[in-house]
Formats: sequence, structure tokens, C-alpha cells
Amino acid sequence: MIKFKDIKLPFAVITLLLANYVMAQDSRPNILVVLCDDLGYNDVGFNGSKDIKTPELDKLAHGGTIFTSAYVAHPFCGPSRSAILTGRYPHFTGTAYNLFQNSSEEDADNMGVPIEETYMSKILQEAGYYTSAVGKWHLGAAPKFHPNKRGFNNFYGFLGGGHEYFPEQYHKTYQEQLNKGNKNIRDYLKPLEHNGRDVEETEYLTDAFSREAIRDIKIAAEKKKPFFIYLAYNAPHVPLQAKAEDLKKFANIKDKDRRTYAAMVYAVDRGIGQIVRNLKETKQYENTLIVFLSDNGGNTDHGANNYPLKGTKGDTWEGGYRVPMFFHWPKKIDGKKHFDFPVSALDLYPTFVQLAKTKVSSNKKLDGKDIMADVLAGTDSYKDKMIYSLRYREGYSDVGGRQGDWKITRMANEPWGLFNIKQDIGEKKNLSGRYPELLEKMVAETEKWTKGFVKPLWYYSLKDEEYWNDGRMPRYDETFEISKLVTHPYKN
Repeated sequence: MIKFKDIKLPFAVITLLLANYVMAQDSRPNILVVLCDDLGYNDVGFNGSKDIKTPELDKLAHGGTIFTSAYVAHPFCGPSRSAILTGRYPHFTGTAYNLFQNSSEEDADNMGVPIEETYMSKILQEAGYYTSAVGKWHLGAAPKFHPNKRGFNNFYGFLGGGHEYFPEQYHKTYQEQLNKGNKNIRDYLKPLEHNGRDVEETEYLTDAFSREAIRDIKIAAEKKKPFFIYLAYNAPHVPLQAKAEDLKKFANIKDKDRRTYAAMVYAVDRGIGQIVRNLKETKQYENTLIVFLSDNGGNTDHGANNYPLKGTKGDTWEGGYRVPMFFHWPKKIDGKKHFDFPVSALDLYPTFVQLAKTKVSSNKKLDGKDIMADVLAGTDSYKDKMIYSLRYREGYSDVGGRQGDWKITRMANEPWGLFNIKQDIGEKKNLSGRYPELLEKMVAETEKWTKGFVKPLWYYSLKDEEYWNDGRMPRYDETFEISKLVTHPYKN
């Protein structure tokens, strides 16, 4: 940093240098990450949805770059969110399971993303950004894991993995539980918080989170600082709860779950429209990078549609971790573009660091790439590198790996499959018998990726923990066995 007190120059020259330095700082883009929860690949208009209306998101998507092959680092929420903020696959940080329960306030169970892992928010905060997290956290509730301790100037939302949407309902139930002396009340019913203090919210949660993001945009404008806002909606995650006026817009959808789900997605879209109008009013719209994506694939048991992908949330089929995503940045990105090369949510961390004109420490490892130059040029960032997914089951693992046009998949402990994912997006035609050498190479590369994995810091259930403790997990040698492939053809 320039220390003007040490420079022997006339005052007018120093003033000019300082002004130019401030202008250079101000030229950095604002960054707004909009993260939905369990949003299906086909549940937004810009990805082909026929029954869910998302006009505001569609305008942004078509005014920017739509990523048709965007992947998150894990097929369900906690590990996926950990990966986004740490820039690391969750298997390297011990966070490959959802939190079984929230950390206690006393930190007795010590469950949360390790504090040794520097979040992107901390890097951006130290670079002079105003930082805010709004909505769902799910990365540890004990004090040392709190958003305010992880690089966020402001936090408004809930710390657990989900929440009910109507305050008049959950406030009532929460109070009833308190009156009964219940000390173990479900997270979904607890009050929201603002920087560690309980607040009595009155709006439908999705609307409340949109409101708070707008509040942060105004604060950043007043401070004349670039902002990084991590807007993590819990919609359309269960429970499926929607406003009556939003439900009316989808009266033509006969299935109740799908209709409610659609209305919940529309509420997000409506909020994004309000946010965009505020960005324009505060003259921050042109230089704001808006990144929209889901934390994992849609839950097809609860209203989502991942067409044309195979699978659902939790799978290493494409439907489990290939997500809708776009970049919108009027000042830099031309509209009406599709980026068909694979990218990863892990790429956000190094990309944002570069945009903020800052650096990470030499001992901070990142698993993604700065992709902005490739996005602008339309070139492949992952030409020589694979994008992976691995989900621990009880006694085995589901695995996926993508490189270029090819994808390997192992699901439900069945033999490996090989797919030309560009020609066969639905993973219907197994080509492992036709290209055994390619399968072997990609499986070997994926097995090599697991060598740096660490033992999970927590487990989703006591049964999972039992499997690890008695040696029935992780059993990578069995996971990456492909010798039975010819005699046991892959089941479609």
C-alpha cells in the first residue's frame, strides 16, 4: 500500500495520486452471489423451464453469460457451501457431510468449517470490500464459526440447514415449545438473527432476505465501498411453503408440490427484480457482477425438475450436482452468450480474488481456477483438468468425474459407466465397453484425486460414524475397482 507520508512530493501531486488510487480501488466490481437451495436444472426460464416463470432472472441471464455445464463440488448443501466459501473440495477440509445438528453455543461438539480455512469473504473484506451474508448459513453455529468471524461485516439469517418461511407460523410454534420447557427446539422454528442477536421477522423469508440484500447494497453505496454480498436463499428447499399471491400465478400446475415449489422460485425471481432496480437507483448496476446458481441439483421428490439430466439431489448423476448458473456484469460481459465448457463453483473464489485485485496467502490452497478470461474469450478453462464429485454412502461412495466431453459415473455401488456427456446429457448410453482405456484413465485420475482426502470432522448420522470407525468406510480400493465392468454391464 502507498504510504504518502513517506513521499517527498508537493501536496497537490500527493492529492492527485491519492485520488487516482481511490478511483482505482473504486473501479473494482461489486460482487453479488445469489445462491438458491435445491433448485432444479430445468426450473428457471433461461434453462428451458416451461411451467415456472422467472422473468427477472431470465433478463439477467440473457444479458450475460449462461453456463450450461456448471458444477458444484458436492451434491448436497452443507459440503457444497463449504466448497464455495473455502475454494476447496469439502473432502480436503473434513466437511463432506451435512452437519448432523447445529454446533452448540458453547462449542462442545466443535462442528463447523475449520477456522484455518480462509473464506473468500475474509479475503475480500481485507481488500476493502463491504461484506455481507444473508439467508442460510449451515457451516457451523458455534461462535468461532459465525459469519461475523469468517469475514462478513454483516449477517442476517439463520445458522442451521433450513427454516420455515412464514414468521406468524414459526413464531407461534416456537413459543409453544418454549412454554412446554423444550430446550431442544428444531432449528427450522428458531428466530432469525442479525449479527448474533435474535430478531422478530415479520415478512415471508424469501422477501425478507431480498429486503436485507437491498439494505446492504444501500449501505455499501453510502460507504462508497465495493460490496461482496452472499445472498443464500433457502428457497425452494423444503418445507414447501409459498405466498397465496404467488401460488395464484401457477394455478395451472396440477401437482401441489410442483405448484408450491414454482411459487417459491418465483418469489426469488421477484426479489431479484427488486434488487436490480435498487442497483440501478444507486448507480451500481453497471459494475456489479451478479452470479446466480444453486447449491446442488433439484430434489425431485419435492417438486424439482432436473430435465434433461438424470438423477436428483444427492446423486453423482448429472442431476445431483450440475446446476443452473449465469454471470451478469454489464460493464464487462456482453449479453446473449452461452458458455458450454465445464466450470465449477470452486472457480468463484480465485475469480473473485482476481477481480478484487488482491491475493491469497502462499499457504492457502485452492482447487478451482480464475475463469474470467476464459469466460470473456469463450475458451475452455478445464481442457487438461477434471471436475469431480464424491458422495459418501453407508459403506461405499458415489463418484462422478467430468473432463471435456466425457463423464464417468459410479452410482449405488454399481460398476462404472462412461458417457459422452455432450452427446448424451441424460447419461443413457454407457460407452465403457467401447472405450475401456479412456474409462481406466479417468477412473485412475479420480482415484488419485482422493489421495489428499481427510477423515470427516463430523458425520450425518451415528451409523455413518460407525462405518468410518470400524473400517467399512471409505474403502476407496473397492470404489475405484473396474475389473468387473465387462461381466457386469452398467445398469441404465
